[in-house]
Amino acid sequence: MPDYLIPGLFGFLLGTIVGSFLNVCIYRLPRDESIVFPGSHCPKCNAPIKWYDNIPLISYLLLGGKCRNCGEKISPVYPLVELLSGLLTSFIFIKFGLSFDSLYYSILTWFLIVISIIDIKELKVPVKPCYLIMVIGIIFSPFTSTVSLIDSILGASLGAGIILFIIETYYILRNKEGMGYGDANIMAVIGAFLGWKKVFFVIFFSSLIGAIIGIIFIITGDKDGESPLPFGPFLAIGGYLTIFLGNILLKFYLGG
Repeated sequence: MPDYLIPGLFGFLLGTIVGSFLNVCIYRLPRDESIVFPGSHCPKCNAPIKWYDNIPLISYLLLGGKCRNCGEKISPVYPLVELLSGLLTSFIFIKFGLSFDSLYYSILTWFLIVISIIDIKELKVPVKPCYLIMVIGIIFSPFTSTVSLIDSILGASLGAGIILFIIETYYILRNKEGMGYGDANIMAVIGAFLGWKKVFFVIFFSSLIGAIIGIIFIITGDKDGESPLPFGPFLAIGGYLTIFLGNILLKFYLGG
């Protein structure tokens, strides 16, 4: 049996279970609703969702994508979030094994999923979740094998600082906003989890991917050069890629 099989399966199961909660966060956080009370319910008829109708992925398939009570269609985004969370968490556990590091980077991954989808749907980033997860990243960094407390604090400061510098510089040059201040909050969280040295790789990846997607949108006519494009998802992709490639790039950059 491959060594990665058990951690990978555990990560997938954990990720899908957490993914169900992430759906709650995605729906309620932009509405300033509690993510704890009331329990899960149908947004159409408000009927409470029974536990057997809330099994990640499986319940959606068994119910045919509809509410058992009112028959209203359930958005396919819900099972897709659960699947995405399961897959991305599985990759984390395959890389770091059954360790504290896996849980640490899974927390960052779950945050990035939530904040990306909210940014896509609402074109805004809620501040409180960013602050909470950033503090968690800083507090737990000494217990990881990859990030020290000082690295975490500096990472949060540098990550936010770079984005704020870009925002202010763009405003001075163009007299209008380019990026949103929510992007600085996202980058503060990523920096807290990855450390200050890897912040630059996150910026590089996210800028490259954002530029490619932006060019594709312009070519296809879906957006013009002045249309707003949420940058949070690109930061999220850059952050997730850096979890896996950050140490390799650091060794290459430092000549290791």
